[in-house]
Amino acid sequence: MNLTHQGSHREHNLRVIFHSRPGVNGEPTADNFKTEECPMPDAESLPRGFLMIKNLYISVDPALRCRMNEDTGVHYMKAYQLNTPVDGLGGVGEVMASADPKIEVGDIVSATFLWPWASYFTIESTNVRKLQKDLFSQHPSLALSLLGGTGLTAYLGMVERGHVTREGQQTVVVSSAAGATGSVAGQVARILGAKRVVGICGTEEKCCILTRELGFDTAINYKKDDVAAELTKACPEGIHVYFDNVGGVLSEIVIDKMVQNGHVILCGQIAMYNKDVPYPPPIEARLKEILQERNITRERFLVLNHAEKFEQSLSVLAEWYAAGMIKVKETVVEGLGNAPKAFASMMRGGNNNIGKLIICVNQP
Repeated sequence: MNLTHQGSHREHNLRVIFHSRPGVNGEPTADNFKTEECPMPDAESLPRGFLMIKNLYISVDPALRCRMNEDTGVHYMKAYQLNTPVDGLGGVGEVMASADPKIEVGDIVSATFLWPWASYFTIESTNVRKLQKDLFSQHPSLALSLLGGTGLTAYLGMVERGHVTREGQQTVVVSSAAGATGSVAGQVARILGAKRVVGICGTEEKCCILTRELGFDTAINYKKDDVAAELTKACPEGIHVYFDNVGGVLSEIVIDKMVQNGHVILCGQIAMYNKDVPYPPPIEARLKEILQERNITRERFLVLNHAEKFEQSLSVLAEWYAAGMIKVKETVVEGLGNAPKAFASMMRGGNNNIGKLIICVNQP
């Protein structure tokens, strides 16, 4: 076995534990988790094919709310078990010791699933991907935002489900538009050639960022504005594509204004995650009639079903980023111990959260 490692580590190791369930209809709080000290991994006795990782960044995602219930309601994520360590939907770390000859100490790696919420941990090398230093050395967290699952969801959602093209002359509406996926999805739609891009979010600050920095034509504050009236003004030709991140009443208002042969990209339903309903949540009979009469597609979008297109899609996003065509917004919270509070804030609407919410566990 080719075992290499970098020095000895005297740092305290911390991890996040799942402490209690909020209840299927309950709002999660920081108290559903706890942070505790745990032993440092032993760099000298790594099994063949394993790595010791210094955690740099972890992704904080609304979908983790499903794992807090006894039944997640989806086949691709398992429920958290009480009093066991938490793992999330992505992270970036530095290799501190390696028992895999293909991965060296100092390499930066990332993973999409089963990334521990711990300061240091071990992981099988087949579960990570090594990041290209030329792309990520200055900005490793890009692997969690634009050049990771978030960017892939936004891009492939618009291409595969929204069918956005320059020839289509479409008006695109994005809900939770200042969030991780929404902020990218709106920019992708603009680059692909949408005629108008309208974002819906929850603060005036977010509205300004959407229109002044991210290229949205219009932004609507759903907490302050009459959404139906503002959509009528912003979308005089109706709505062709709706990138749905929230569900609930807001999405019903949008769907009501969609045109013939439109597309709803059912990406997330954050407004419904604290309710005991199936996923995707049911909609009222009147909206079902609208979908049917106007031949509007409303299909659940799961990016994992398009894995064969990941490499090409990431290349496109990387080219756009390098050319300055697309911008990345991140809200970075310092310290693993703040992860539970940051997650709970996000699930309440997180007025200060713009773009991808990331926890910086250790400085690169």
